[in-house]
Amino acid sequence: MSRVSLRQEDAVAIVSFSNPPDNYMDAETETELAAVLDAIEADGSIRAVVLTGGEPDVFIRHYDVGILLDRSKIMRSKQMTFDPARPVPASLIHKCYDRIEAMAKPFIAAINGTAMGGGFELALACDIRLVKDGPYDLGLPEVNLGILPGAGGTQRLTRLVGEAKAKELMFLGRTMSPREVKEVGLASLCVKGDVLAEALDIAKTLARRSPRAVGHIKDLITGVSYRSGEEGSARERTLFCDLMVDNRAFEEMSDMVAGKRDIRDPELIKNKKKYWSDENN
Repeated sequence: MSRVSLRQEDAVAIVSFSNPPDNYMDAETETELAAVLDAIEADGSIRAVVLTGGEPDVFIRHYDVGILLDRSKIMRSKQMTFDPARPVPASLIHKCYDRIEAMAKPFIAAINGTAMGGGFELALACDIRLVKDGPYDLGLPEVNLGILPGAGGTQRLTRLVGEAKAKELMFLGRTMSPREVKEVGLASLCVKGDVLAEALDIAKTLARRSPRAVGHIKDLITGVSYRSGEEGSARERTLFCDLMVDNRAFEEMSDMVAGKRDIRDPELIKNKKKYWSDENN
């Protein structure tokens, strides 16, 4: 595949996007991403996934506006009209981003530079985001072209930062610096240096966890916005009991009771300053 590459380090899949010279998202990228997601979902040896840009200082710049303009011309020539009462079906890009959000495996976006529009929406679909410090533009500025974020951006950004901040950013079409992205809570770390290395470090930590437990936790957290409190609590109780009868959980709890392990991860304790201080920000 020419635009989306997949490689594996231990139990971590690394997905890189490369479409020079501008690293735009386009239809071919969508198709290749769908194929990569098929491979990741089918491979039980993959426990965590890192997405990053394959070109220097660019994650995915944004969707190719030339392609959007061509689609606009076709729609206008057919005198097409649209109404929320007749919803437009999800296209491949929507299905890909929804799959990332729904897949039991954790996804980390190692944002190594500029990411706007469809590129930033891809990052929003991930579970954890890390940004590289530098003079980069991040956000959803589509209103500056008379359109809106169309690949889940209005929904995911609002759930993550709240209505007031989401309206400010999307009404104004204002992009953010990596440091501001961290400050508003959209990124876990703003990294001075190699953001991919930091993302791989976290991904390898996640890969050591029970994949069933991680998948259940992701399901419950992602579903908070879609389920009532009663439904969420009932699902939590059920998935908790599902893990109570899981072989790995039984073995690890037995080891703790026998004094062979701690509920805390010794590696995280050792690296606490790295993960939870402002050292990288």
